[in-house]
Amino acid sequence: MTWSEMQPLLSQACGDTLYMVGWSTLIAVVAGLPLGVLLVLTDRGGLLQNLVANKVIGQVVNIARSLPFIILMVALMNFTRTITGTTIGREAAIVPLAIGAIPFFARLVETAVREVDGGLVEAVQAMGGNTWTIVRKVLVPESLPSLIASTTTTIVALIGYSAMAGTVGAGGLGDIAIRYGYQRFETQLMWITVAILAVVISLIQFAGDYAARSLHRRGGTGPAPKLRLLRAKEPAAADIGKVA
Repeated sequence: MTWSEMQPLLSQACGDTLYMVGWSTLIAVVAGLPLGVLLVLTDRGGLLQNLVANKVIGQVVNIARSLPFIILMVALMNFTRTITGTTIGREAAIVPLAIGAIPFFARLVETAVREVDGGLVEAVQAMGGNTWTIVRKVLVPESLPSLIASTTTTIVALIGYSAMAGTVGAGGLGDIAIRYGYQRFETQLMWITVAILAVVISLIQFAGDYAARSLHRRGGTGPAPKLRLLRAKEPAAADIGKVA
């Protein structure tokens, strides 16, 4: 197969892969972020402590994460057909990709949010802030560098999932690698596909790492850095009071 024959196939496949991964990432972030925060809030000592709800949500997330993606695709075929009207193509692939990524991203969010300094939460509570204020002003802004790193990890995982989805007619680079590279013995095309995936993943990882480092150097966003400054000044003020 010549380059002029491969080029349109690769262009279409790259577009399909980016389409599937983009929409799946968006859905995973929108659904996984509140789910991960809820796992922290309902845990023991959390702002909305509810151990029963925490265990139930945690078990659902664990079961969803434990399913191999290829099995998840098959299990969701009827649901996918209900949502999209078909079980093949890039639109159909978005359903299992997003559902598989939501619990994965939720656990990453949980880990990121748990790393936030509890003193900042106490400071906002002392100022009369409610749970929503704490989530919006402290937990999310302070964990933003880690959340960006988690999103990057999710995107990379979804690219791998999308390649697997290509084996069952979802389209994308995985479909090209299997249909042409493997089944038709077009070894050159298969290795080009592998190289494209490696380059795309490297660029996404670089961009995600750069964004996370930039935010980390700036100390996150929002009012939380000011709260840290106020907390740092409190001991000094207390010492002045003792001297007086």
